[in-house]
Amino acid sequence: MGRYIRYVILFSCCIFIYGSTHAASVRCGAEQTDKYLPLLSGKRVALVVNHTSLIGNTPLPDSLFSLGVRLTGIFVPEHGFRGTADAGETVRDGKDVRTGLPIYSLYGQTKKPQDKQLENTDIVVFDMQDVGARFYTYISTLYYVIQACAENGKPLIVLDRPNPCDTIDGPVLQHRYRSFVGMFPIPVLHGCTIGEMARMINGEKWTGKHRHCQLTVIPVEGWKHGQPYSLPVKPSPNLPNDTSIALYPSLCPFEGTAISVGRGTTTPFQVIGSPDIHIFNFRFMPQSLPGFDKNPLYKGKYCYGLNLQGHNPADKGFTLKYIIQFYDLYKSTMQDAEKKFFTRPQWFDLLMGTAHVRHAIIRGKSEEEIRKGWQEELEKYRQTRNRYLLYPDYNE
Repeated sequence: MGRYIRYVILFSCCIFIYGSTHAASVRCGAEQTDKYLPLLSGKRVALVVNHTSLIGNTPLPDSLFSLGVRLTGIFVPEHGFRGTADAGETVRDGKDVRTGLPIYSLYGQTKKPQDKQLENTDIVVFDMQDVGARFYTYISTLYYVIQACAENGKPLIVLDRPNPCDTIDGPVLQHRYRSFVGMFPIPVLHGCTIGEMARMINGEKWTGKHRHCQLTVIPVEGWKHGQPYSLPVKPSPNLPNDTSIALYPSLCPFEGTAISVGRGTTTPFQVIGSPDIHIFNFRFMPQSLPGFDKNPLYKGKYCYGLNLQGHNPADKGFTLKYIIQFYDLYKSTMQDAEKKFFTRPQWFDLLMGTAHVRHAIIRGKSEEEIRKGWQEELEKYRQTRNRYLLYPDYNE
């Protein structure tokens, strides 16, 4: 036991040195080993992690393994353990070459830990960097992990991290549009850390059948809502920097349209365009790019549109102005614009969490008029959110 304590002290010192150079005084939950290692002592531990699950520059599984924590397996979400799988690409089971641990995919045939996979586990630890948007699927993975832990009587520890898109905006998801890109009635930008979201999922019993998980959240130190936070590593292949993360909530719904969001370029979610419109001077050509996208929309074709790289990353929020702008261009330049623009209307509606937005755009409604339609539900959501906050809220 004395050796264990010495490891904890040494590890905490390393974390302090790292924390002094990264994000000032912000310390993520994973870095605060003194708070959760005692909870893991003598336990068989399963991890739900990916490439963002770091202590300093070291992956969490490697750190815990070196500290003698008894690990039983690693569960991984969309984009895989090392964060290199494309969006929507199946992630397969495997074995971690560094620790020898089995890797179980939560983005393939099943998105939920199976009872058999948890048989030899006493406790589950979840650590991933979310970006604060409803359709970013790490919170959907969190949902299924909470459900599995509740069903199997396994305690869950969530190691919290800041929300880089920390604001509340957009339509609230309607139940009929529930999918893996929207599991619960929250707006596009939900204004929660992943730890607060875990508390909300658990507290509101969104996992169904009155299930409740024994949940512990290790909060972030030195952070509050609205405080800027720059991610030390990209959370997924096509969110390479702060600008792409800030624009992602507003540009992701374009995935249900004929407009490219720059997948297959080095500036994804920072450029938008289409081969159908030639009125813009700016153009880009998607290609098969390892580490970004292997088979992007309009591969090998010039897309004409907007370069948004000058967008201020501090300007975070949700806007419909780009979608309305491009829909109006389609409407003014071609027949049957609705079908040619909304190429995957059902997918667009799933991302929005409602069909009202698409129908309103088609009817020619302004963004201000469309926004009025979701304000009442947004206010109800704010009241729900308040019950699960772990940090001082905006303007406090």
